[in-house]
Amino acid sequence: MSRWPLTIRGTGAVVLAITAFVVAGVIAVPALTFVGVLLIAAVALGFASLHLGHRPDHVRRLFSPEISAVGEEVAVSARVECRTLLPTTAGTWRDQLPAGIEGDAVGVFPGLRSGLVPGGHSVDLGYRMTTRRRGIHPIGPLTVTTTDPFGFARRTQRLDTAVPLTVTPALVTLSALEELPGDVGGGLQTATDRLGQGADNLIPRSYQPGDSMRRIHWRASAHRGDLMVRQEEQESHPEAVVVFDRSLGRWSADALRAPGADTAFELAVSAAASAVARFVREGYTVAVLDADGGELAEPLDAGDTTALEAVIVSFATLTARRDGSLADTAPLFAGTTLGPVVVVTGPVGEADAALLAPITVHSSLPVLISVGAEPLGLRAASAVGWRTLSLEPTDELNDLWDQWAPERGATRAG
Repeated sequence: MSRWPLTIRGTGAVVLAITAFVVAGVIAVPALTFVGVLLIAAVALGFASLHLGHRPDHVRRLFSPEISAVGEEVAVSARVECRTLLPTTAGTWRDQLPAGIEGDAVGVFPGLRSGLVPGGHSVDLGYRMTTRRRGIHPIGPLTVTTTDPFGFARRTQRLDTAVPLTVTPALVTLSALEELPGDVGGGLQTATDRLGQGADNLIPRSYQPGDSMRRIHWRASAHRGDLMVRQEEQESHPEAVVVFDRSLGRWSADALRAPGADTAFELAVSAAASAVARFVREGYTVAVLDADGGELAEPLDAGDTTALEAVIVSFATLTARRDGSLADTAPLFAGTTLGPVVVVTGPVGEADAALLAPITVHSSLPVLISVGAEPLGLRAASAVGWRTLSLEPTDELNDLWDQWAPERGATRAG
């Protein structure tokens, strides 16, 4: 897309040319006609020089990092490949930034020398921006504005289309669930099903091609005269569950329309994502559920940071939903025994605490994170066994988490 408006100087030249033609006819001065023709020719030449000026062949835009979190600074670089028949003057470039992205996306676009070879000119542009709102944001298009050498005409070119930038919720580093050295929390509670008592008394089996040499049972091999290996150890990781109540009754209508529009909902998304990250890194197998049991993500294996990154990216577009209720949550845990269970929701009252009460007997560490909680509701939830955290926009989740994290003692998964 290009616009070809006249500058103030160009507009004045056209007006002066028309005036010269009119006056020349009235007072019969041929020289004024010549002046008018020169002015019109100069303006036309200015338009022609812009038309034969730089044209974009290709624009390559890069973000660093490619996927950012709310509040993170992103470096943007763009390489513009151009071709031009005539030398061009310097101009200005501007990148269009949407709401929720802040930055000074403007600069000087250098003049280009003459050249007919496509791709013969490349211009590198760059700036930094800060992400303020979760979601997928269009960055661009990049536009360049130049004027002709006489300053009569101005051309604005759109060099590319908008490029999406994914902004994930802000992750808060939460403290470990156990104050122990080395592997912590869930990773320490790997259960081993052994046949026999102790490492030396494992029932061995014959060596098979592909078995690791580190698993050879040397004592049994010496006794039987053949290579023997230790019996397979069956390991299981404790389970943690994060429930995110997205029902619209807990949030404003803005949370339903677009990511990043409701401050309270954004706190909840950040809290849920941070809890999932804490448990995965600590060695728990983590399920991420909606209030009615619908999966917000595939279950994450302990320590699977790749899957964790994919889940955090999927949270970039998470919004509230019209249906769902905490009344559907407690039945999900009937007949199960789990490690930590974290429920993230909006304001909770006494009735909500009663609905969630049955969950506490199925979890070694039930945590209720409420954004904008009602004091009576929190006290009722605490009375039935929940560890409660009330979040407000001015609160820091990690500080609230740390208030009770060192005091848990034996309340651990397993």
